[in-house]
Amino acid sequence: MRKKRRKRSNPWRIFMLILFIAAAVYINQIVIPSTPPLFIPTPTVTISPESFINEAEAYYSEGKLGLAIESYQEAILADPSNSTNYVSLSRVQILAGHYEDGLENAELALLRNPDNPIAHAMRAWALDFSGDYLEAEAAIKRALELDKNNPIAHAVYAEILTDTGDFEKAADESRVAIELDPASLEARRARGYVLYWTSNYELALNEYQAALAINNKIPNLYMMTGYIYAALGDYDLAVENFNQANALNPVDPSPEYEASRVYFTIGEFAQASQYAQQAVDDDPTNASLQGNLGVMFAKNNELEKAIEHLSLAVKGGITENGEVVEGVPISYKIRAIEIYSLYGLTLARLSRCGEAIPIFQSMLAVVPNNEVAVYNATVGLDLCQAGIEETEPIEGPADS
Repeated sequence: MRKKRRKRSNPWRIFMLILFIAAAVYINQIVIPSTPPLFIPTPTVTISPESFINEAEAYYSEGKLGLAIESYQEAILADPSNSTNYVSLSRVQILAGHYEDGLENAELALLRNPDNPIAHAMRAWALDFSGDYLEAEAAIKRALELDKNNPIAHAVYAEILTDTGDFEKAADESRVAIELDPASLEARRARGYVLYWTSNYELALNEYQAALAINNKIPNLYMMTGYIYAALGDYDLAVENFNQANALNPVDPSPEYEASRVYFTIGEFAQASQYAQQAVDDDPTNASLQGNLGVMFAKNNELEKAIEHLSLAVKGGITENGEVVEGVPISYKIRAIEIYSLYGLTLARLSRCGEAIPIFQSMLAVVPNNEVAVYNATVGLDLCQAGIEETEPIEGPADS
């Protein structure tokens, strides 16, 4: 029999086999140990709350209040149990003009630490800006019970007392705040606030300028400085400061409204209308702003436009963009009397006395002790009865 022939080995096949074995050893010993397990989340680097706080403080010192607010919010997310972060956030929100948000965070701080004096002070401050003076006073008294030497608490108390008309005690509190911390922004602005409302305008201006030297990105500081310049008759600087406040807080209609009143005072009604329109654009549902715009159009002899906005202010209604406006009732408030006076008189000038006469009659019935209202209502009734189209009314005080 023939012997089977022995097959010869292929050297390339042997070489490839060795490479495969080497690769398998490498993957098993090197690659697999350094590869994270599948389907297990990769741990992320967490940022400490302190980093966000440092960032917020830096933004605040630079006057970037919006970014400071965001950083404090991040700090709270990283450490939601720390009441101090809520207090810091509340303070910046109040300074930025976000009073409802500031109140909410002050109360969240108190839920975590009911004995935090600054939290009580921030709550009082936000309540004061919201017009809730009784609650504000109760809150600030609690803050001072917890820390009688806190300059911020004394400063806030000075502003609350000013808003409630206790100027003598307010002056005392503002001086205490300055003595405790002359470098405190709150102390300086509180002192300026008291001085403004007691007609010490030059001294008030000094205090607000000192506050602006501490932080020149606070909208309310520019608003108050604008009021002071208007009171001193420096209308250009007043408008300049209102514009600065608007640049820092563009959603607030107050700066444009106040600028419109400045131009109203000096008889530049076209400019007044422009600013009044901007204020309405910021808050079209606000009847008082609608009325103010109507007043400016009336004074600028744009009677049809005036009626559109004055009617919204008095009777309420829906704007052309679908916003609902609730009318303001006639009252002894200066602006209410102004709005009703100009509404009735403008209707009369357009020979719409059927609508005008009930307005004048309401004024005589509801505010009979206001000389301006009585005069304008009487002029309007005479105008309608005589069929005269041109009679110049008096509007009363032009200040805000």
